[in-house]
Amino acid sequence: MDRFPSLDPGRAREHLVAARARLDALTRDVGGAQLFGPKLDIVNPFLWELGHVAWFQERWCVRLRDDGTLGPSLLDGADALYDSSAVAHWTRWHLPLADLVRTRRYLAEVLGHVLDALDTRVEPRLVYFAELSAAHEDMHCEAFHYMRQTLGYPAPALDADAHRPTAGGEAGDAVFAGGEFTLGASPDSGFVHDNEKWAHPVRVAPFRMARLAVTNREFNRFVEAGGYAQRSLWSEAGWRWRTATGYEGPRYWRLTPDGWEQRRFDRWVPLIDDEPVAHVNWFEADAYCRFAGRRLPTEAEWEFAAQGSDKRRFPWGPAQADAQRANLEGAALAPVSAIAAGDTPEGVRQLMGNVWEWTASDFLAYPGFAPDPYEDYSQPWFGTRKVLRGGSFASPRRMLRATWRNFFTPDRGDVFAGFRTCAKGE
Repeated sequence: MDRFPSLDPGRAREHLVAARARLDALTRDVGGAQLFGPKLDIVNPFLWELGHVAWFQERWCVRLRDDGTLGPSLLDGADALYDSSAVAHWTRWHLPLADLVRTRRYLAEVLGHVLDALDTRVEPRLVYFAELSAAHEDMHCEAFHYMRQTLGYPAPALDADAHRPTAGGEAGDAVFAGGEFTLGASPDSGFVHDNEKWAHPVRVAPFRMARLAVTNREFNRFVEAGGYAQRSLWSEAGWRWRTATGYEGPRYWRLTPDGWEQRRFDRWVPLIDDEPVAHVNWFEADAYCRFAGRRLPTEAEWEFAAQGSDKRRFPWGPAQADAQRANLEGAALAPVSAIAAGDTPEGVRQLMGNVWEWTASDFLAYPGFAPDPYEDYSQPWFGTRKVLRGGSFASPRRMLRATWRNFFTPDRGDVFAGFRTCAKGE
């Protein structure tokens, strides 16, 4: 029991219910052929992923016994269908999956069991796994959101916060003196993932970070200057990716007689200059930095900017994230100059929300790392991914904190990711 932190069962219950409401909102209109879609290495069939969310929650919150064995599932054969660690990706389109009605019933039945358990017994282990499964569902909710973009499905019917007009954000760099900094989460942080553990001292050199994320207008200068064709701007691995894919600009961009357009889900719309560039991968962000004479921040620099030496929970301070401080849990991007209330004391805007931000850092274990019970969350991916920070407009507010580490391979541009830059030579 000492392995599990003391967490609030009431909050865990709220998170589970909220995560399910968002999942329903993001998938309620998906049906027919959309439930499977094309076979791609960056998406799962919608129907499989819905079943996987239910299976994961049942596996950790309902079926797991004290001796580590599993009780029976509410759905016959669930382990052979939905265990992502055991079921090969390319087989997921050909499995004998339950139909949509049965899958949704499975989701509801599992959640009902977990909520009943939280109401009748308060055990640190149960509350921890409830929080884990809520976070897992929230991450899959964001995946459902960008899967709809990838596959060209209509945008989900979500309420969008009004972030226009804006007061205008100050461009240029914020200056950070650096110094000794404690990177990572502390044991009193509440629920955190194993890759955030534990806070440890690092030395951060003085640095200058852009107050605003790179915009479509700025990235377009790189595109129109032929940046995608200039070998000198790309890393060796990045150039291999560029030549293999043939990209000449960001995915979902196209040039028309009337100017640049970008695809938003199932519609082509004019490129909005003052929004952050999105759907660029790490290779593209790195090449842009070389073009601009800049660099990506390290994740230590990003967290230093977001938390300061006092390790505040959010970039703006201790107050919880809301629509006035961050574009999270929304329906669309906001201009990079919007949401001034979320600024750091140095004036860095939108470190949280709008787009995930690529960092220069490889995804590696912190000193003394030990995997949590869900061992496949972080450990298999160390050394093969790059770290992203901050969350996107599609990230649930309850999911994020300044120590959260997202991670994807450097070729992934399907997620809602952009970046900001730092000055060289600081």
